[in-house]
Order: sequence, then C-alpha cells, then structure tokens
Amino acid sequence: MSEPKDDTRQAAILDAAWQCFASYGFRKTAMDDIARAAGMSRPALYQHYRNKEDIFRSLAQNHFDEVAIAVRAALAKPGSAGTVLAEAFTAQGGRLIEAMVRSPHGMELIDTSRATSGDIAEAGEARLSEIYRDWLAAGQSVGRIDFEGSPEQVAATIAAALKGLKSAAKSFSGYQASLRRFAHLIGAGLEAAASSR
Repeated sequence: MSEPKDDTRQAAILDAAWQCFASYGFRKTAMDDIARAAGMSRPALYQHYRNKEDIFRSLAQNHFDEVAIAVRAALAKPGSAGTVLAEAFTAQGGRLIEAMVRSPHGMELIDTSRATSGDIAEAGEARLSEIYRDWLAAGQSVGRIDFEGSPEQVAATIAAALKGLKSAAKSFSGYQASLRRFAHLIGAGLEAAASSR
C-alpha cells in the first residue's frame, strides 16, 4: 500500500469500504463499489490500496488503534471498578463490532477478518490485554482492587471472556448489556477481594 497522501481521503475510503462490506458482504463488494461510495474513480482508489483485502486490513488496524485509545481513556477515569470496566468494555465493543453484529453479512465479515487480518487482530488483542494488565497492576498496587493470580493472568481471563461474549452475541444491544453485566460482576469481585485483605 502506498503512503496516504490525504488523511481525509483515506478516512473517506475506509468509511465507504466499510459501508459496502456491511451492505453487500466482502465477497460481493467490488473495488468499483468502494470507489463509487468514496466519490472517486477506481484508478484513484488504486493509488491508495492494492485490493479490497488491503482495505480490510486497514480497517482492522484502524479498529484496534481506535479501541486501544478508547479503552485506555476509559480505564483512566475515576469510579468503581465495575463502572470503569463497563466503560472500557463498551469502548472495546466499538462501531466495527456493532456493524458486524447488525450486518446481514456479519458472519462472512468475521470469517474475512480471520482470513485477511488475523495477525492484526492477534496483535490488537494482545495490546488490549496489556492495557487491562497495566490497569489491574496499578489498582492492585494501591490496594483499590485485588485478585488471585498475576495481572497478566487476569487480563488474559478478561480477554477470553470478552471474546466469548462477542461470539455469543445475537444482537448488539444484547451484547452491550452482557458487557455491562460482566464488567460489574468482575468489578465487584475485584473490589470485594481488596476489602477482605
């Protein structure tokens, strides 16, 4: 992929591509569809991306970059552990997840994500686990929360549970409600463990 010459144009392409993927599915979306939705010619689109797999990988990378920033910001806010985690989990279940759950092509998009950008997802999820690990370690060091195991182990458990909630989601509102319930459950446990020390 060539270096983006215009961040605004790049964002327009990615937004247009996501709308096309969500509307038509990955397989049925053509580069012509994306170019038309972005308000540009197909040759101009090829100056930014080699193919739709390249676009999908950029979407995945942008998703994890945005989510990492949002999760870190949520965890930095004051509040009970459950409230803070609820905001972080909600930030993690961002617009990409919402679109996948709501799209009639959601399963195809999830499969495409695994096939074209599994490495990006793996790195992004590892980065999110590190953010939760750091939050857990900081909270434990000041006696605000406590838990059994290391911060890495608890962060890995949270990551696995969040994946499970995403896989089981039948609707986006149900998914968001599950995230909030899980956050308050974990938060209550972390705070109870700290108060019993």
